[in-house]
Formats: sequence, C-alpha cells, structure tokens
Amino acid sequence: MLKTEPCIERPDDFYEALLAAHQGLTTEQSHDLNARLVLILANQVGSYDVLQAALAAARGNLDRTMEGASQ
Repeated sequence: MLKTEPCIERPDDFYEALLAAHQGLTTEQSHDLNARLVLILANQVGSYDVLQAALAAARGNLDRTMEGASQ
C-alpha cells in the first residue's frame, strides 16, 4: 500500500541536500540525477504495485496542476 502521509525524517534537511546535489549541474545533468534517484528509490521500495500507485498519484497531482493552470 502506498504511504501518503508525511514520514520523511528531517524533511527540510533532505530538501536542502536535494537542492545541493543539483548545484552546478546543467539541465540535462539535473534530469539525469533525478532519473537515477527515482530508480534508486524505486529499487528501495521494490513492490511493483506500490510503484504503480506512486506513479498514478504523482501523475494525478500533475494533471490537476496542469488543469488549474489552463483555466
């Protein structure tokens, strides 16, 4: 089952580390870093069903954001 409640330890520190990891990278390198991070975290999750639910949730949020911007 997909967890949707916040459970990241030290979320502000993680966000700062994520931003720092992108510093000095080109846009292409930044996209590559994100793709690698997604695959590493997907491997950590492991469950195909949970990964599918995460994709649907992320896409659903993006679709709603895009719909709101077009109105």
